[in-house]
Amino acid sequence: MQVSVEKTSELSRKMTVSIPESVVQEKMDAQFKKLAREVKVDGFRPGKVPVSMVKKLYGDRVKSDVTGDLIQSTYFEALQQQDLSPAGYPNLQPVDKEEGFEYIAEFEVYPEVSLDAVANLEISRPSATVVDADVEAMIEKLRQQKKTWADVERKSQAQDRVTIHFSGTSEGENFTDGKVENYAVEIGGQQMIPGFEDELKGLSAGESKTFSIVFPEKYNSEKLAGKTAEFEIELVKVEESVLPELDADFIKAYGVEDGDVVSFRADVRANMERELLQGLKNKLKNNVMDALYEKVEITTPNALIDQEIQALMQPYAERAQKMRLKLEDLQLPRDMFENQAKRRVTLGLLLGEIISQNEIKIDDEKVRSVIEDMAKSYEKPEDVVNWYYADKKRLNDVQQMVLEDQAVEWVVSKAKITDETVGFSDVMEKQ
Repeated sequence: MQVSVEKTSELSRKMTVSIPESVVQEKMDAQFKKLAREVKVDGFRPGKVPVSMVKKLYGDRVKSDVTGDLIQSTYFEALQQQDLSPAGYPNLQPVDKEEGFEYIAEFEVYPEVSLDAVANLEISRPSATVVDADVEAMIEKLRQQKKTWADVERKSQAQDRVTIHFSGTSEGENFTDGKVENYAVEIGGQQMIPGFEDELKGLSAGESKTFSIVFPEKYNSEKLAGKTAEFEIELVKVEESVLPELDADFIKAYGVEDGDVVSFRADVRANMERELLQGLKNKLKNNVMDALYEKVEITTPNALIDQEIQALMQPYAERAQKMRLKLEDLQLPRDMFENQAKRRVTLGLLLGEIISQNEIKIDDEKVRSVIEDMAKSYEKPEDVVNWYYADKKRLNDVQQMVLEDQAVEWVVSKAKITDETVGFSDVMEKQ
């Protein structure tokens, strides 16, 4: 076997593999003899078909099978011989030759990565604490989650819930399948297209209204995207929210058995502090990833980006299948995923290089600690811990996350870090 490699771009390689005629003929002869014992041909007893007859009948098929097997058996050997590591799948093309067999494999290789720039990275490390005002805001949010609704005899306003009948037309065509009846909308809840909920303010039960709104350019219906629509609405009723009292029943519903307000506030604070710790860790990690992606130069293989785009599109393909649609029907252009795919692949390569160059190994104690922290918010933490350790895939997911965190810690230890004090909401609202 002879192997030659041509560099066609920074990462692209064209590898030509040539296999002698003697090797090809030996494998074909073995296949012909095997077929002669197995095939049935009129006029010949089983196992007595002449090899010359088999060659005439099955020559093309045998040659195709043999050359396919040769590609499979020699490709990785050729890569090893040339010390090449392909990124993604190769494009394999047989070459027509009178004697022997030759094929060309075109692929990209992994880029060389220098981590010298890490020492010059400037990364902000956030710090925050949970203050009393944060606790009160969280309790208010919990009350909002348990709110009920009561009818009111007044005009509608922001934060009210209104029940409406409505219909919509665009370019003379009704797109709401007639009239939608008894539809509940919380004004300010952002469940309708921008501008619609504002039109619902200042109306009393029984009043009607007609108004026009332009659909967003990126609306999920191409038929309506960017188009002007006219809505006719009739307001059926107005309701205002009623927040529950901060009493024993409310507190017990959140797992504080004694129903005491002081105990409840302490429990809320403890949960917030645990969430804040994870939030700060995530924010620092995001800052590290942003700095790596923007400042450490690396050429990303297109083959890996293509694979990542396919992975990102997979959930949409599964959704289309459930809806009995083709993926093309969902109108998902490649460039919708390209930037995200490139970022994920690039960061994966960088983190992999950090882990490899520094021989970072999984810290089993950290893995255990992470799992125990995740389990704390459950009623039976030990059951959750056992659940992770009972399944290799679940455990591996946590191990890879911890390994990635260890790589981030290495970057932080080398980069220029600036500490920044922020508020609880600044950290958590972006989680």
